[in-house]
Amino acid sequence: MRKMIDLKSKLINVITACRSVRVGTFSILFLALIITGCGRNYTADEKIYIARIEKERENKNEWMKNDESSPFNRKGKIEFHNLNYFDVDPDFIFKSKLYPYSPKDTVTVLGTKGDKRKMVRYGYFLISYDGKEYKINFYEGSTKGGDKYYTISFTDKTTNNETYGVGRYIEMDLNGDPEHIYNVDFNLAFSPYCSYSPNYTCAIPLKEDYIPIAIRAGEKKYHD
Repeated sequence: MRKMIDLKSKLINVITACRSVRVGTFSILFLALIITGCGRNYTADEKIYIARIEKERENKNEWMKNDESSPFNRKGKIEFHNLNYFDVDPDFIFKSKLYPYSPKDTVTVLGTKGDKRKMVRYGYFLISYDGKEYKINFYEGSTKGGDKYYTISFTDKTTNNETYGVGRYIEMDLNGDPEHIYNVDFNLAFSPYCSYSPNYTCAIPLKEDYIPIAIRAGEKKYHD
């Protein structure tokens, strides 16, 4: 009888872990073991990857909730609850070479409060999904302090439905090797600060950066 109770308890724990997108204070390896019971036959590397992303999401929730510089605290207090995510899906990781534009045009990107910012259309990636190829633009921007950053900004068929209505972003590092293969990982797609608080402005993805598929990966809407 005792063994049956223990088995039932373990089964409930696995089911709970599979249903939740919020991760408790588990180690990555322990999370990888839990993922084994979640219905899909992931490879060992995929299990470790999923556990790592879940842990990163947990850490981000803690930062958003408690750090004074987070958008929930910095410009007035905003009620916080854990960020919403799609389940981590390794099928939304795409490998591609970065194809630089020549010349690299500077484009004007509008912000949600009517502000304007300059971005360099640096290059593009090519990804294949369901037998079709899609072009993903890659931009270079500069902070107010002059530091450069690189990003993908996009909208897709989930925009304004399951995900934030303005769009989402993926931050990436630039590699100097022209033959370098990048991972374009939509599990890392995040919403901008203006999705949480009206006190922020954020860049609106250009019309050409619409991807005509439903990218059910990364961050979902915060507000209903």
